[in-house]
Amino acid sequence: MQIPSLKEQVSAEEWQLRCDLAACYRLVAAYGWSDLVFTHISARLPGPEHHFLINPYGLMFDEITASSLVKVDRDCNKLIDSPFPVNPAGFVIHSAVHEAREDVQCVLHTHTRAGVAVSAQACGVLPISQQSTFVLASLAYHDYEGVAFRPDEKPRLQADLGSANYLMLRNHGLLTCGASIADAFLSMYVFESSCHIQLAAQAGGELVQVDPRIVAGVAESLRVQTSGLGGAFVWPSLLRKLERLDPGYRN
Repeated sequence: MQIPSLKEQVSAEEWQLRCDLAACYRLVAAYGWSDLVFTHISARLPGPEHHFLINPYGLMFDEITASSLVKVDRDCNKLIDSPFPVNPAGFVIHSAVHEAREDVQCVLHTHTRAGVAVSAQACGVLPISQQSTFVLASLAYHDYEGVAFRPDEKPRLQADLGSANYLMLRNHGLLTCGASIADAFLSMYVFESSCHIQLAAQAGGELVQVDPRIVAGVAESLRVQTSGLGGAFVWPSLLRKLERLDPGYRN
């Protein structure tokens, strides 16, 4: 699919953000977290205007490029002409997070089998792995209210999220938010791993849970460590991986 490049039509800062977000979509596909054309990853553009980049509705995640990403306002209206449609209903969850959290640049939402399975468990995420301790250090829950296309759900979602960076959408899936695209992706990697580990452990014998004091210690260490899990350290290696797989995301 040939898509005209926007590189010369946008600022260097926007172009870099487009490349990073396109890379994030490709990596989500590579790790098997995509759900056909459903779910979204959004990124806030710098500036006071509250403009965002989101995927063109109808493209698979492994087809998305920097130039195919659609620039929208807070109401999901297109700001740059694009041949692709956008899904305003899919932006409701993302806009809710962005409106409430000025510290968040990227919101990543998935419908993976492991994520949805754990979201359907009354216990939620259990403290049974090192990965889960990172999630539990900043985890919130939001009850299912049906397909998330009604704006009136946004205040409840915002209240449930609070200052957390991990949100389990009950009976629905997983959501992470981060100060950068790299942080949001790494957080989702840890969240998804926690869910896989939990389901595997539950298929075996009696579970051993991590001491609550250790979980509390992780929360405190992440609070004082401004880089969080250190997504910026992992991101360059992920981009190298993507370059080996297909560098076309930068088009």
